[in-house]
Amino acid sequence: MPLLAAVNLKHSFGNTVILDGCSISIDAGDRIGMVGRNGTGKTTLLKSLAGRFKPDEGEVILQRGVRVGYLSQDPDLDPNETLKGAAEAGFAELHRLHQQQHELYDQMASLKGEALDRAMKKQVEIEHQIEALGGYAIEHKVDQVLHGLGFTDAQFEVPVRSLSGGQKGRVALARLLLEQPDLLLLDEPTNHLDLDGRLWLESFLNDEFRGAVLMISHDRYLLDNVVTRIEEVEDGRLIEYPGNYEAFRETRALRRLTQQRAFEKQQTHFKKEEEYIRRFKAGQRAKQAKGRLSRLDTKKEGALQRPMELAALSLNLSANDRSGDIVIAARGISKAYTNAEGSRKVLFDNLDLIIKRGERWGIIGPNGAGKTTLLSCLLGLTQPDAGTIRLGSNLKIGYYRQTHEHVDGDLTVWRYLQQIVLKENPGSGMSEQAARNLAGAFLFSGSDQERDLGSLSGGERSRAVLAGLLASSKNLLVLDEPTNHLDISSAERLEEALSMGDEESVKKGGYDGTLLVISHDRAFIDATCDHLIVLDGKGGAMVFLGNYTDWHEKEIESARVRDRERYEEKRRQEEAEKKRRAAEEEKKRASESKPAAHNPFGRLKTDQIEKKIDTMQSRIKQIDESMSDPAVWRDPAKCQKLGEERTKLVQELEPLEFEWLKRTEAT
Repeated sequence: MPLLAAVNLKHSFGNTVILDGCSISIDAGDRIGMVGRNGTGKTTLLKSLAGRFKPDEGEVILQRGVRVGYLSQDPDLDPNETLKGAAEAGFAELHRLHQQQHELYDQMASLKGEALDRAMKKQVEIEHQIEALGGYAIEHKVDQVLHGLGFTDAQFEVPVRSLSGGQKGRVALARLLLEQPDLLLLDEPTNHLDLDGRLWLESFLNDEFRGAVLMISHDRYLLDNVVTRIEEVEDGRLIEYPGNYEAFRETRALRRLTQQRAFEKQQTHFKKEEEYIRRFKAGQRAKQAKGRLSRLDTKKEGALQRPMELAALSLNLSANDRSGDIVIAARGISKAYTNAEGSRKVLFDNLDLIIKRGERWGIIGPNGAGKTTLLSCLLGLTQPDAGTIRLGSNLKIGYYRQTHEHVDGDLTVWRYLQQIVLKENPGSGMSEQAARNLAGAFLFSGSDQERDLGSLSGGERSRAVLAGLLASSKNLLVLDEPTNHLDISSAERLEEALSMGDEESVKKGGYDGTLLVISHDRAFIDATCDHLIVLDGKGGAMVFLGNYTDWHEKEIESARVRDRERYEEKRRQEEAEKKRRAAEEEKKRASESKPAAHNPFGRLKTDQIEKKIDTMQSRIKQIDESMSDPAVWRDPAKCQKLGEERTKLVQELEPLEFEWLKRTEAT
């Protein structure tokens, strides 16, 4: 029996049908990704499955006793709770005891005599209850999850009311993961996560969470690395694809091609029928023509629709004016600021870089590392604390910011595109049809092109702004989180437009200018960037030649080397400690005139001691060989377990060797 099943769910908002017969079954251990264009009903469906929303028709069946955890895009948290307390609320009873304990501590500050004694007894009682529930081990788990999602110890006591929207979203995710429900329903869990947070979430879902997962996500690498089934929402229905996102793309492309061929075959048949009707509707075959017209009208009522997103992106994005060979040159630039606690936070220090024409640069790093500040400095909008920045000649800069207050909300989509191109390229102009073609390339259908910008969602408005920016013939495009509000189809369209960097693609209208982008979208960085500026959030900055995957693989290898060096150092220290103890023991034996009163090995025969020593030495040798295997270093938990076993064996082996040595010397 499935954990949860939905049968024939239907829902409409006014005259707009959102869900039209959606059915899904989720079994224990399922890992499912839900994809589809913005506005197709993904969130509505997820809310229906979570019991937060009642559809017009259909039924959701939940297996008895199954616990469902739901992450919404608008989390409900107690504003007076601390950050850590809000996360700890995933353990309801334990959280209540911790709150009671904190209240008792506050009361004890003003108590005396018998009242204080009673309070101290109550405190001991509460501590025993916390221990019985695994309280201190669980507290470590809370810390681990919060650290994984990017919070520091200094933030743990910050009240929820003081958190930003993104921080609240991460706290809600932490609380949900700590609850360990049987089924996780996640609506865009990576929305406010940086690269490290996304990697941690992948690891947690793969290695620690044992329940079923259904997630809506625009993060293609998360879908590739976690899910084993894709459900696509299209035209109000669910279409199931086995495999991860990459497999889904391949299968869907074949399906779209089959649909397109069927559509074209049908259209060819319609045209032939229409031609016959035109030729013979007034002649001797008028009766047959009339009959064919009736049949044709019936066929058209159930005609196939043209498949969405089949055609490749076709735009002329070449920059009209060529910039100088050097686009941006920075020497020794630094930037820091004083935070709320009064301490100085260094964003980057003594950074050198040269950006040349046609290069694609990505800026990556954790939240708060200073990525947007660095971008602003490079463009001359913010003055660095030290160093010099020089912009190249003949630059025409297109800057995409994360907010779009500058956009006129009264303009329709196609008119906005027409006007923005004319504004950025006076005298060039753009016809209505060209503006509509541009809108269509960025997934605005005919009716959507007539909508006012003010009525669009955040993702739709982002698409319109990006379309206008890309068509404005800028030779330097600067994009700050361009995929934040885009669905996967839109992000892939944007990648397609920007990743055409070779000579043949440029001849076909691909973008031949310089790109500078900030993004946490790993797939986007891989597809569009060949250079990286990596900020570590601690004041460090480095320039790396390659894309995200190249850098990440190098970081993994560097971490392995560091771990191995630490292990070797630990082993050297153990050997040195072993020799030191042996010397001390030898000195002690020489000074003792009487044998020890109690010998723990007195009952063992010498050959038994020799056998135990051989067994322990063999196991230590096996562990050392295992620790030299690269596969072990990819598993930190296994590595730690082996290290702890080796340390214990070394400690147990030492007294056995001394006992054996003492006996052999006595014979």
